[in-house]
Amino acid sequence: MINDIKKDGEDRMKKTIEALENAFSKVRTGRAHPGMLSGVMVNYYGADTPLNQVASVNVEDSRTLLVQPFERSMVQAVDKAIREADLGLNPMTADVIRVPMPALTEETRRDMQKLARAEAENSRVSIRNVRRDMLGDIKDLAKEKEISEDEERRASDDIQKLTDKYIASIDGKLDAKEKELMEV
Repeated sequence: MINDIKKDGEDRMKKTIEALENAFSKVRTGRAHPGMLSGVMVNYYGADTPLNQVASVNVEDSRTLLVQPFERSMVQAVDKAIREADLGLNPMTADVIRVPMPALTEETRRDMQKLARAEAENSRVSIRNVRRDMLGDIKDLAKEKEISEDEERRASDDIQKLTDKYIASIDGKLDAKEKELMEV
């Protein structure tokens, strides 16, 4: 019973970390990376389709993304989708689409840093909510006399250690992202 609660809680915490990594991949830095366009939806013959299903996205150099639609007729639709994605990017279109990354100003870097901190705080809150749920389940088992007080205390300590581990992971990822953002 206790192990099931811990395993379920740890799975939920891992998903929170994955969501944080996904959110961080969308925070723009000075460097080009394909993950920046992962949320772009293209109108593909009337249906909104993720960009990676209608085009390949590669890094041409450190400041330029190269987007190659699978069909030549989709070049304009992909260009339009990138412009409308509100990422602050202006693609240059020919047979392929080149998306230059504008240099970040100090103010923009600070804004991106605030955004990264907000994402990290949301993840910390999610981890704490998982901890609260796990502790509640353990307390319920103790009330129903299915586990002893010693088992409850040990499980609570284990849950706190697990929570500390994942919050430290979030802090480490935030530090790395902030260094990346402030790198000129």
